[in-house]
Amino acid sequence: MIIVTGATGQLGRAIVEDLLHRVPAEQIAVSVRDPEKARGLAERGIRVRRGDFTDPASLAQAFEGASQVLIVSADTTGETAVSQHRTAIEEAKAAGARRILYTSHVGVNPSSPFSPMPDHAATEKALRDSGVAHTSLRNGFYAATTVMLLRGALQTGELAVPQDGPVSWTAHADLAEAAAIALTDEGRFDGPTPPLTGSQALDLADVAAIASEFTGRPIKHVTVTDEQYRAGLVSHGVPEPQAGMLVGLFAASRQGDFSPVDPALAGLIGRPPTSLRDVLKAAIAPAG
Repeated sequence: MIIVTGATGQLGRAIVEDLLHRVPAEQIAVSVRDPEKARGLAERGIRVRRGDFTDPASLAQAFEGASQVLIVSADTTGETAVSQHRTAIEEAKAAGARRILYTSHVGVNPSSPFSPMPDHAATEKALRDSGVAHTSLRNGFYAATTVMLLRGALQTGELAVPQDGPVSWTAHADLAEAAAIALTDEGRFDGPTPPLTGSQALDLADVAAIASEFTGRPIKHVTVTDEQYRAGLVSHGVPEPQAGMLVGLFAASRQGDFSPVDPALAGLIGRPPTSLRDVLKAAIAPAG
């Protein structure tokens, strides 16, 4: 049985939906913190059980009968995230899973200034140390992040951000399809995958230009210092740790951590990856 964690989140849900096109529902199970939110999956024949990375006993039940477990990375950072991932790996191994998959990142780097990246590096090490066959899905940076970064700019006409670097923005749907293929073509990837990325690396000046085109209004790309950006976030109610994490995103992109472009994703899904233009068009272009 294929077990998917985090199946009520954006990526996890999309992975399950894609799996349903590939294997019978009775071969899929999900581990979620709130089973009520996964009621629709249960109604379609998927086994739904409560599983919480902070509660090993719940994972033992959720992972029962697992042939493979896909661990979707936790929605937290730091040692808390790494500890939760280690717990999930240990429980997947104890349940007898013959392969453990994990949603890692193209920017994985133990010394990255963007805090989720050292977490991914530590989790990949825990997978290697587990002694279980494993696959680290090194996903490209979510293209949906650009929509979040543009939110204020669509109102003000200015995308005011720190100096950045090119990023190989990648659509959730493409990464979900890749994960489903990796699960149903077991062993296709052993260990870290090649970078699973879009076909182009674009910086935020490019993002502003595309947004200007689709909205019909000029959106100017303005560079501010890291300190100015952090202070602006905090003044708008963003907690200091989250503000620091976002500043780290720009610092890591300046180093080129998110710039690799690789044909692996296109080869895996059998078509060109969804472009950032298409993601932004769907999100911000006027209807009609």
